[in-house]
Amino acid sequence: MNIDESSILKNLRDPSTVRVGFSMLVKQFSQSLYWKIRQIVLSHDDADDVLQNTFIKVWNNLDQFEGKSSLSTWLYRIAINESLDFLRKKKQELDIDIDADVSVANRLLADDFFDGDEMQALLQEAISRLPEKQRVVFNMKYYDGMKYSDMSKILGTTEGALKASYHIAVQKITEFLKAHH
Repeated sequence: MNIDESSILKNLRDPSTVRVGFSMLVKQFSQSLYWKIRQIVLSHDDADDVLQNTFIKVWNNLDQFEGKSSLSTWLYRIAINESLDFLRKKKQELDIDIDADVSVANRLLADDFFDGDEMQALLQEAISRLPEKQRVVFNMKYYDGMKYSDMSKILGTTEGALKASYHIAVQKITEFLKAHH
């Protein structure tokens, strides 16, 4: 079901229909945001948690949305920031290298929600080893086919820097896959 952004915004801007607008927003964007988050945090449960946090943050910051970008760009930016915050917190909690036997690839292959093969699991493993920003840029370009100009609006980084990040990410992933295949 596709609801257009202008009708969601109209409802969000009117105090008497703000809840209706918010539930339209959740209905419209939940699935796409879930998959964007999932590409960054990898596990289903973590993606679910981050999605909840994203919508809480959206609800609490509705008055901050000025309409300079599209609603989807604004939501995407919040979801990515929430995902990266989540990873940082998780890294601090763990702050140890995860044993090789519970590598990302092995965890994915054991995850009921993951429907890929071993090569796709290895690709995810390679992506997970990238620095956060490179991982986000790679996912946006490779999986979403996003233009650098749109990525620049979401991430607040120059197109040149994004192209460089993507190029480095591709090199690192290629090297990883060559070494593990």
